[in-house]
Amino acid sequence: MISLENAVVARLESFGERFEILVEPHLAARVRQGENINIEDVVAALDIFGNSSRGTRASDESLEKVFHTTDFATVAKKIIEKGEIHLTADQRREMTEEKRRQVVTFIARNSINPQTGHPHPPARIERAMEEARVNIDPFKHLDELVKETVKALRPILPIRFEELRLAIRIPPENAARAYGDIAAACTMEKDEWQKDGSWVCVVRIPAGIQSEFYDLINKISKGEGQVKILNQVY
Repeated sequence: MISLENAVVARLESFGERFEILVEPHLAARVRQGENINIEDVVAALDIFGNSSRGTRASDESLEKVFHTTDFATVAKKIIEKGEIHLTADQRREMTEEKRRQVVTFIARNSINPQTGHPHPPARIERAMEEARVNIDPFKHLDELVKETVKALRPILPIRFEELRLAIRIPPENAARAYGDIAAACTMEKDEWQKDGSWVCVVRIPAGIQSEFYDLINKISKGEGQVKILNQVY
């Protein structure tokens, strides 16, 4: 369980009843986004309150009426998923800005400007989000926020998501250490060791990280690696 100092109220009102629990907001957001987190690690007390400020616990009758169970973990999870989580102004600002950065980074890394074939700089994406008045809900999943943001940006910013499919060859002297670094930076489709000790593979990368990925290949192969674009995947 978390400390009371780090807890905020999560509240759900239903069928004329009010239910409150005390939660850590960042962990509650992750539960709300579908992560499998032990509820006891999210809350500050193993109690369902009718009014947490007064310390009044919800009755078993009211729990059965609304949730059809008195099991704490089951009820608490539903309150987190369906209720309101009451953040302080600083907490909301911090969580919103963090989620906004995640959205900007995802779009910058995974999309391009179809007019130029190059990724949009993060600063350009941020300005377009401000112009489109994109609202970031810190409790929504990143995938959902990206979809909403891209929809809002399309009238302002030419944008297209695509992947590049690449064939890579690393010479023998650098092949052994290359596998882990390359595998961590892309989606590996297939790979094969050649008779001469070199290593070849076919990978997919987000189009927005093409330059960054080429720099990685040059670094781990000391400039001797070979990369060929096979096709673009939209």
